Amino acid sequence: MNLTPNPNAEERQLTQGLQGHFVNHRQAISPDDQWVAFDGRGEDPKMGENDLIGMVNLHSGEVKELYRVPGQQVYGPGSGAVSFNPQGGEVAFIRGLLSASPEYPYDLTRRSAIGLDLRNMDNPVPRNLDARDITAPYTPGALRGGSHAYGYTADGKWISFTYNDAVLLETAKTDSTVKDIRTVAFLIKGKAVEVQTELAGQEFSGTGFSVIAAEVVPFPTPGSDEIQKAAEETWVGMDGFTRANGERVYRAMAYLGDVVTADGKVVTEVFVTEIPEDWEQSLVDTDLNGSATKMPEMPKAFIQRRVTFLADKKYPGVEGPRHWLRTSKSGNRIFFYAKSDDGIVQLHSVSPNGGEPVQITHNDFSPETGFSLSPDENWVVFGHQNRIYLTEVTSGKTTLVGPAPQANHGQLWNFNWSYSGQTLVYNKRVDEAGGSFFQIFTLNPFQ
Repeated sequence: MNLTPNPNAEERQLTQGLQGHFVNHRQAISPDDQWVAFDGRGEDPKMGENDLIGMVNLHSGEVKELYRVPGQQVYGPGSGAVSFNPQGGEVAFIRGLLSASPEYPYDLTRRSAIGLDLRNMDNPVPRNLDARDITAPYTPGALRGGSHAYGYTADGKWISFTYNDAVLLETAKTDSTVKDIRTVAFLIKGKAVEVQTELAGQEFSGTGFSVIAAEVVPFPTPGSDEIQKAAEETWVGMDGFTRANGERVYRAMAYLGDVVTADGKVVTEVFVTEIPEDWEQSLVDTDLNGSATKMPEMPKAFIQRRVTFLADKKYPGVEGPRHWLRTSKSGNRIFFYAKSDDGIVQLHSVSPNGGEPVQITHNDFSPETGFSLSPDENWVVFGHQNRIYLTEVTSGKTTLVGPAPQANHGQLWNFNWSYSGQTLVYNKRVDEAGGSFFQIFTLNPFQ
């Protein structure tokens, strides 16, 4: 089907009222294109103050409340960032610890993944997807801190996330050689982990087995490929990718990693972790527990590789507004932002096998939002000055679509494509009498 961007596309405000309806940056739409998941945040940083998880019908506008966090106060527990399982029947979201208190509020290391079974949408039951154990000697397959921003594999069986370690954070208070460093990880659903709980509300069992997917170090060797942070991950392809020699990689995760150059500058690059099909055999040789000074190990069978080498560019590294990486369905392309030599942020792609990145856009302005790749991989959407732009991936041509923003609309955010590829779903902040809240909007961008 030949699609043409429609500059006059009509925008629809799907949610209203004195209540936030904040969508996740990915997988916010159900696979049948019927529902959009949201949390009740009024502002992006206020996840710790939000108790509401819900969804709205993409067609009728009907709103369903799915879950309320018990005992919600201004300090927590908090919830947000809802993702639909691409196979349907489930959402995953962040929830802070139910033991939240003024002394120990919602925080990066004090949150976990909650799943809701939607087969009975009138009574979805919450369950812990990841286990948590912060008491030595710890439990293999359990986390020791907090997970965040979940991304399902296409088959719905694995869930990726970013991770911060509470044990290292505590040690770092008295040991300057230790840091709590953000990394990326994943859990495998259906591989339950039992935790012998010593701290009520802080430790719990989970229905999934978690492992670290990127090795990070507190003080990288300058000029090396060691990284001091991993974040903004995505699964590579629907089921891995093909190496240059024709071999198929079972699964892989791409993410942004911060390296330190030989002259001491921090530069963000694209990294990939390859996961072979028999990776679990290496767990017997892997330290899955960690210690007070060391994070649990990444499984020995994983291969962590630097994909881009952008440190010597005029404008080094991955740059631009905060964005999560995206990949093609085959896994042969990873998409990211970086500046061209004129200092403008452009969309680029690179093979997971490495090589020279390809600049896709040649715009005379920089995006101000993250981007999202259409299901047919022909289009990328992003925002600038609260306007919506589509770029055709093959030609790099960028087209403005949709109306100019109303005077009380701002902060365009969180683009999601429907599975059909015909509808865009996104957030805008709407100022109304009584408050300012993120609302959900839709747009059919093609003629």
